[in-house]
Amino acid sequence: MNNDIISRVCKAIADSPDKIPTLDELSAIAGMSPHHLQRVFKRATGLSPHKYGQSLRLDRFRGELQNGESVSSALYGAGFGSPSRIYENSGSKLGMTPASYAKGGAGARIAYAVGKSTLGRIVVAATKIGVCFVGLGDTDEYLEGELRGEFPAAEIKRDDGALAVRLNAVLDHLLGKAARIDLPLDIRATAFQWQVWQTLRTIPQGETLTYGEIAARLGKPNAARAVGRACATNPVSLIVPCHRAMGADAKPTGYRWGVERKKKLLATEEEFTKQTV
Repeated sequence: MNNDIISRVCKAIADSPDKIPTLDELSAIAGMSPHHLQRVFKRATGLSPHKYGQSLRLDRFRGELQNGESVSSALYGAGFGSPSRIYENSGSKLGMTPASYAKGGAGARIAYAVGKSTLGRIVVAATKIGVCFVGLGDTDEYLEGELRGEFPAAEIKRDDGALAVRLNAVLDHLLGKAARIDLPLDIRATAFQWQVWQTLRTIPQGETLTYGEIAARLGKPNAARAVGRACATNPVSLIVPCHRAMGADAKPTGYRWGVERKKKLLATEEEFTKQTV
């Protein structure tokens, strides 16, 4: 029943591009109190109804930019009443200003650090807002290439000192010293990607869900392939643990950094879990 309610509320938000419905208006549609709706909606999607509406607007805005519209045309087409509104709300969603997003990250400043981990070499990169990229590989050159591929027009500079705390937080997690990585993020995402990534972060260490099970939790049982794509586009591996998402047969598959690393991650997490019981 709750899935049907969430679907109705999501549709109501999507059908109102010029104004995000208030919580009172949405609670009338859902037939429950505003407080209860807020709690149920956030549990299902990982976002409040208002933030979900903001994410939909940002989705439309990105689409307009990618179709060649100017920033001003795109923001009004997406339902933002003034240029200031998109800048106020884009922060951690776009990972850079709207103009630079349309130009592959031009103007964005990113620092990164590379270190040795139990899974090979690891890179952690961040803007002044938060971590924007985490990757795994065999060489520093490969990881630096992956980072620059994500942000081809950004100003990117290695700074091991500035990123030491964040890199160590990820390394501590890999060593079992922290069950979860709590770092500020600065990543771009559609509303659906946010829902998938938020759900991934709710999967306990040592456990997994199939793409289909994640889709069902989101109230979209036929969206298993879309969930898989959202996992594949996750820019902050480990912080958003996409390695805990499995194929239909519940076997490790489709990991950007290699299936063998995924298997090792899962085996290590299972062992950590046994040690804490």
